[in-house]
Amino acid sequence: MNSICFPFSDTIAGYVTGYNKEMDTFGLKTPGGQEFQVRLKSNTYGWIANDLEEARQWCSLDQIRGMLVPGRYMFAYGVYYPEGGDYTCEAQYVVFVGRTENVYVFERPDWWVKQITPLGDFYLKAQFGKGPIDYKHYRTTITLTGEKEADNYRQETDTISRLVYGFASCYLLSGEDRFLEGAEKGTEYLREHMRFYDTDEKVVYWYHGIDVHGQREDKVFASEFGDDFDAIPAYEQIYALAGPIQTYRITGDPRILRDAEMTVDLFDRFFLDRSKGGYFSHLDPIMLDPRSEALGANKGKKNWNSVGDHAPAYLINLYLATGEKRYADFLEYTFDTIAEHFPDYEHSPFVQEKFYEDWSHDQTHMWQQNRGVVGHNLKIAWNLMRMYGLKPKEEYKRLADKIAEVMPKVGMDRQRGGWYDVMERQCQDQQEWHRFAFHDRKAWWQQEQGILAYLILRGVLGGDQYLKVARESQAFYNAFFLDHDDGGVYFNVLANGIPYLMGTERFKGSHSMSFYHSSELCYLAAVYTNLLITKQPMDFYFKPLPGAFPRNILRVSPDILPPGSIHIGQVWINDEPYTNFEADKLTVKLPDTKEQVRVKVNIVPNA
Repeated sequence: MNSICFPFSDTIAGYVTGYNKEMDTFGLKTPGGQEFQVRLKSNTYGWIANDLEEARQWCSLDQIRGMLVPGRYMFAYGVYYPEGGDYTCEAQYVVFVGRTENVYVFERPDWWVKQITPLGDFYLKAQFGKGPIDYKHYRTTITLTGEKEADNYRQETDTISRLVYGFASCYLLSGEDRFLEGAEKGTEYLREHMRFYDTDEKVVYWYHGIDVHGQREDKVFASEFGDDFDAIPAYEQIYALAGPIQTYRITGDPRILRDAEMTVDLFDRFFLDRSKGGYFSHLDPIMLDPRSEALGANKGKKNWNSVGDHAPAYLINLYLATGEKRYADFLEYTFDTIAEHFPDYEHSPFVQEKFYEDWSHDQTHMWQQNRGVVGHNLKIAWNLMRMYGLKPKEEYKRLADKIAEVMPKVGMDRQRGGWYDVMERQCQDQQEWHRFAFHDRKAWWQQEQGILAYLILRGVLGGDQYLKVARESQAFYNAFFLDHDDGGVYFNVLANGIPYLMGTERFKGSHSMSFYHSSELCYLAAVYTNLLITKQPMDFYFKPLPGAFPRNILRVSPDILPPGSIHIGQVWINDEPYTNFEADKLTVKLPDTKEQVRVKVNIVPNA
């Protein structure tokens, strides 16, 4: 009764199985195992996936035919015609991910470095135009083309912090001063306008944002985002630190460290559940009480964000910059809590994300209900493997490996490529597929989690199964999410990869999107690919303030990687060779100076 008897267009992602010259067709086997025969037309066209600001390499029809060799991964978009008791699929266009079947463009040593720089320039131009960098001109909302409101607007703390993170990451990879200026000025703006130091409690917390009305600004203390309305959500305090801490890795500004220490004090004094463990998700803004009746549905709750998001947002970077035991212990506590409470594989292939105070499952909370966010599952696997480099606990590896095994079956589109958004955690009676909670679109940030999870799994544990999924994930992102017309990346694409440009999802800046996930992807995909997988050296840049880092020790490890996997090859200070460093400890002893110096560090993977 529901047979599809009309033409429709769609994308196929897969591996070429062969080319039939007589029929002018080729076989394409999807990651899900289904094989399709695709017919070329006289006007079929194609290209090799290109990076931002990189010239597109178009392929003629004859070149396309010559590239259809077995084993090549590619995309074909075309029209299905129901005829002859089957479907004829005719390709409108094809996208290759390398010149030959064994080459993936995104595995070039400079691919991600070259991608983050134009992303940074897009946000510099969109926010500050051609004038000086001044955050009074910052807008949370940025349109598809990089335009913004002129007056009467809100500046949200977390989106500024995420922008700062992006600029700092740009500097770490490029050494371009305009990005460091953006990071430092943004950090200073956050401190001056969004930070509140509670002199009674001796803690720092961060406003939700400020409303700007001409020359007047009004502080917005409690969140006004729907799920968190009139509360202090943990994740807003967490992400307020993301940009400043990434900047601290570069400059060592002691004021940033002090703010971070007092924000962690806030978490430990008011969000931490000292009785049953974990961190509460919300506080009453008046009494700083997680059990206040005023919190409504958020009273006494815990979730992935409040427990786990510390690690990727700021805590790993804070540990990398300081080496302090306090932050290593905080990380271990975080991942022990996740490993103990989040798996729920007796009932669902998705982890449990929402909890009551006693860790019983909250499956009726607002929009989430009994649903799983695909990206959160992948994010847990990715960060467990980072932590595994610091504390190689078997339970970390086991849970990460379990997520890596089950997620492609339920959260990945194995027909078209890419990762889905929110899924029902359980199938109902007679259902064979987990249902989409809202839609089958794919968000940019969830692609990031999939890419980084499988890259680090491959880099740490080895295994071609991880590399295969990592490559398929990177291929979809780089083929369909980069906006080659206006710059930046798209928020969402349809299941077939075509950009979805409706509502707030058409924006390049919003409450949900800034310059965090796209820059984090570039930074860490470059690190994992080059230093762990393809074994290529990388350069990183720092610009410490005089005497800022304790004992003048600059810690330069780009991420928590397996012990003994990398070392410092060379160091330059102000472009002059410098030899006072400990290669295996990944530290540089900075010179005593009264000026800010530029430090370039070449990091080399061990054989």
